[in-house]
Amino acid sequence: MMKRSPQSLGLSLITGLLGAGGMITIGAVVVGLTGGPVASQEARAATATLPPINDGLPMPGFDITTTNTAIVITDPQVDFLSPDGVTWGVVGQSITENGTVENLEALFEVAEQVGMPVFVSPHYYYEHDHEWHFEGTLERLMHDIGMFDRPGALDLSGFDGSGADWLDRYKPYIDGGNVVVTSPHKIYGPDSNDLALQLRKAGIDKVILGGMSSNLCTESHMRGLIEAGFEVMVVTDATAGAITEFYDGYAASLTNFRMIASAVDNTQNTVRAIKSAYGM
Repeated sequence: MMKRSPQSLGLSLITGLLGAGGMITIGAVVVGLTGGPVASQEARAATATLPPINDGLPMPGFDITTTNTAIVITDPQVDFLSPDGVTWGVVGQSITENGTVENLEALFEVAEQVGMPVFVSPHYYYEHDHEWHFEGTLERLMHDIGMFDRPGALDLSGFDGSGADWLDRYKPYIDGGNVVVTSPHKIYGPDSNDLALQLRKAGIDKVILGGMSSNLCTESHMRGLIEAGFEVMVVTDATAGAITEFYDGYAASLTNFRMIASAVDNTQNTVRAIKSAYGM
């Protein structure tokens, strides 16, 4: 495949993103993946499905490069993403509104099509994890409801179809040759697993991030990877969060995604940009 300069790649991303329609006014400069201010006077905050415009914050942007960019997906597992999962009562609304299940599949699918590397960071709790002497608030909740439970690291008894398992629709992609499944993270971030090591060993320093749950594992992975020197963008409708009577986890994470990541954008634009970067 012929290598393309960052300048030509940026132009191709602009062309691809403009093709999405309805994102910006004529003559404006694309925000999000490619960065830069918008020429029009329109202003909006980032939402699950729309990138920000003129929201008063810098827009560093994120150029997808084929040699060193990968997708990272956190917790694409039944307990988060299925109505049969133990958290559906609080995350189901956000997942449904964002189209999270379908959007994560779109990221897996485009990565398979173009041969882009994907790293899955799962969440498992073994029997000895339930013996911890102290826990945070949602650690306690996850342990109490048996979330992501497995008998042990080397024991797959009862795993198939359990809350710790992948959604069936993702299994063909995760079994593909372009996907690496890391060791499990134990609380929220990648500090307790080998994700950063696997990314570095694969020559990756740019990450497109999605998965569950937005203000917990996904946000913690964003923060951890950025602190470790990776460039990160977040796909805002390829994640979702818990919504309770008093708290909205997704809203909290969206603010932090925008303030911390190099870029935020939706799945449709991200898929277009990936295809453009790979010459499709």
